[in-house]
Amino acid sequence: MDIALLILGALLIMLGLAGSFLPIIPGPLTSWFGLLSLQYTSKIDQDWGFLGWTLAIALVIMILDYIIPIWGTKAFGGTKAGAIGSTIGLIVGLFIPPFGIILGPFVGAFAGEVSKNPNRQVALKAAFGSFLGFLSGTVLKLIVSLVYMLSFVSTALKEFQDWF
Repeated sequence: MDIALLILGALLIMLGLAGSFLPIIPGPLTSWFGLLSLQYTSKIDQDWGFLGWTLAIALVIMILDYIIPIWGTKAFGGTKAGAIGSTIGLIVGLFIPPFGIILGPFVGAFAGEVSKNPNRQVALKAAFGSFLGFLSGTVLKLIVSLVYMLSFVSTALKEFQDWF
């Protein structure tokens, strides 16, 4: 059973890292489930305080992931169309590696803004704000998911060292 939980936890951690970039998967929350899986192995003493704090952080990051792009868009005069365009651009950009993930949200936000406001200068400024908001949220999710991964790996290596 420990092997299954360890593999499940590792898969959830990797899926959580991917979720830092993919808008469909809640990255830090998925990584947290990887930490939870590790806590249920027989070699680990369950630390409910640690799990509680890491869950709280994952939930706050999940909420901020929706708020930060809106703040960025509004701060630069953007509209909801820019935020929607940024998300669509990200999804399309996933199919154009490696720069699609970076350029997709910006191009999508610009296209969304131009559809609402023909002034390209204003649309470009709003697209930049939307892109900064998206980028900030992504970096925040990535950092938390990486910290969860490091915690998982260090705990797993320490407790399961006889397996490796």
